[in-house]
Parts: sequence; C-alpha cells; structure tokens
Amino acid sequence: MSIEARIVLCTVPDPACAERIATALVEERLAACVNALPGVSSTYRWEGKVERANEVLLVMKCTADRYPALQARILALHPYTLPEVIALEVTDGSAPYLDWITETTRP
Repeated sequence: MSIEARIVLCTVPDPACAERIATALVEERLAACVNALPGVSSTYRWEGKVERANEVLLVMKCTADRYPALQARILALHPYTLPEVIALEVTDGSAPYLDWITETTRP
C-alpha cells in the first residue's frame, strides 16, 4: 500500500483561532480533518526567557502533495511570529481512512 498521508501538528492561542484555521483548511480542501485539542499547556524558550502558555493543539490530516499548500496557509492565517507546523509521515493506517484523506483533499 502506498501511503501519502501526513499528520500535521500546530498549536494556536485559543479556541476561536483554532476554529478559524480549521474551517479554512477543510473548506479549502487542504486538510481532510482537523482535531482541536484544548487545554494544552506549553512550556518553551522564547527571546531568552522560559515562557508558559495555554494553547489549543490542532491535529490535521492531509496528503503529502497538499502539505506545502497547507503549511503556507497555516503560516498566512496564524497570529504567532513563529508558529509550530510539524508534519509527520504516516507509515500505516486503515486503508479506507487513508483513501478518504486522499479523496477529501483533492482540489
């Protein structure tokens, strides 16, 4: 089975931002699905200081060929100066679900 799916992770500052980005990505067929997980506590170093923030984690499913456009759109919509956008290659999964990702994200 040839798998071309990606799981993309991105944190956003609040539920309203999560909904705005998720809706745009699904409407524009860049992501098949976006899960928003509220209540993420992030600790990170920024501008020389250790910071903490409550965020929402977006878990997006897309295809490898749609990932560059998805990444560009996230960067355009995101309010952070340096947003987290990390893509993980899917190495296995339910064939019907992976097919659905492909079908759903076709332009």
